[in-house]
Amino acid sequence: MTSRVRTVTFDAHDPYELAGFWLQVLKAPRPDDDEPGDPYAAVVTDSVTLLFEQNNDEKAVKNRTHLDLEPDGPRDEEVEWLLTLGATIAHDRREPDGSGWVVMLDPEGNEFCVLRSAAERAAAG
Repeated sequence: MTSRVRTVTFDAHDPYELAGFWLQVLKAPRPDDDEPGDPYAAVVTDSVTLLFEQNNDEKAVKNRTHLDLEPDGPRDEEVEWLLTLGATIAHDRREPDGSGWVVMLDPEGNEFCVLRSAAERAAAG
């Protein structure tokens, strides 16, 4: 028997707004049944669904699980675009040789990493 990851669930103060950020990041359409004020909001992609669930507890420590994003273009351009959407940089782990990653925070403080694109990794050998 085998299982697959169907949904990754995040606590959120405002599920609709936080899903809106991730909808832009992943270039996914908003589900027709998501409305402001709902206790849940989703981001559905071809590979996984991100579910944002109403929870008013404050985030107290680093996430034990996070998403790693692999952009389809240059990592540095993706980081700059994510900043315009409301993300912030928590830790910049980029190296002079182009390797590394950037640890970012979504608008509610959930960590995620931005890696190099497949083309950037291939070009580095």
